[in-house]
Amino acid sequence: MPPVSAAALFDRRQLVDAPRVVVKVGSSSLTDADGRLDPARLDALVKVLAARRAAGGQVVLVSSGAIAAGIEPLGLSARPRDLATQQAAASAGQGLLVAHYTRSFWDHGLRVGQVLLTADDTVRRTHYRNAQRALTRLLELGLVPVINENDAVATDEIRFGDNDRLAALVSHLVHADALVLLTDVNGLHTGPPSRPGSVRIPEVRGPQDLDGIDVTARGSAIGTGGMVTKLESVAIATASGIPVVLTSAENAAAALAGEDVGTWFAATGRRASTRLLWLAHAARTRGRLVLDEGAVRAVVERRTSLLPAGVTRVEGAFEAGDPVELCGQDGVVVARGLVAYSSEEVPGLLGHTTSELRADLGPEYGRELVHRDDLVLVRRRR
Repeated sequence: MPPVSAAALFDRRQLVDAPRVVVKVGSSSLTDADGRLDPARLDALVKVLAARRAAGGQVVLVSSGAIAAGIEPLGLSARPRDLATQQAAASAGQGLLVAHYTRSFWDHGLRVGQVLLTADDTVRRTHYRNAQRALTRLLELGLVPVINENDAVATDEIRFGDNDRLAALVSHLVHADALVLLTDVNGLHTGPPSRPGSVRIPEVRGPQDLDGIDVTARGSAIGTGGMVTKLESVAIATASGIPVVLTSAENAAAALAGEDVGTWFAATGRRASTRLLWLAHAARTRGRLVLDEGAVRAVVERRTSLLPAGVTRVEGAFEAGDPVELCGQDGVVVARGLVAYSSEEVPGLLGHTTSELRADLGPEYGRELVHRDDLVLVRRRR
């Protein structure tokens, strides 16, 4: 396996030599005008990715398309709107989608490994480590990981929401050098691409470059992620030290070659703890813990664990290990964390020190409410 660069890419021209790249392709780039999976478009993308592999680079593919691929087998006329039918379409379409990828990559002498994820897999410690271990081993064995959200079992409560966000988080998980988001438009424009006078923005160096940009136009009928969700995903990746290229699927080869296509988003931050990044961006919280002022200062300023004595109120229903929000008395969320107790247990612990709880209830109640290793700051209080 070639070494993975730890240095950030500062120029799009460096992308041609990046050892490891995550490529995300949307449903609209893999389907025909009727919304059915188009093998020719899929083969064209695989040809580009196979050439990258032949040149010595590693590729991780995050691919939408399972629901779109299931539209025809289920006899549907359009993408379903209700969750149950979406799950059925994903179940019917995921096997078809991966079969096409398997055949197409095999034509280039490459094997694929399918990985289906839900958001829950990204914040539960064991699930998260299993996902990271599986992806690392697939790359070591020379396979091309093909990743998708597990739509067949995902519910509204445990969804990423779109594969753009999933791709950004996977990029950090596998320590990618760059992320390439392939869509049906050639990059970010000053307004909707169809609007007269709208022009492509070749480079974005920071949030200030997005001032005044209109990104509210709706995406395609087949996909789920519009430009707003793509920019949110870009922010996740770039803030954690991973540059992004946003362009059309037709420009995939040019983008990977470092040519001036689409929009280059420069990295704005440094690589952080992968698990905390996933907790901050992938987790959908199940409840809320309201902290007193002392606990807020301890968590935010001293970066300590959250103890039961510092919590004044519990909101929502959650189990031990679920992600929850931590907020002050004013309702401002200051952190997210994985809670060590269920919402039924927590009220009986409030106002007590861990030593008191250990003495009264047993040693298993002497642990923190949220350990600092399972906690990520969301917003600093002044």
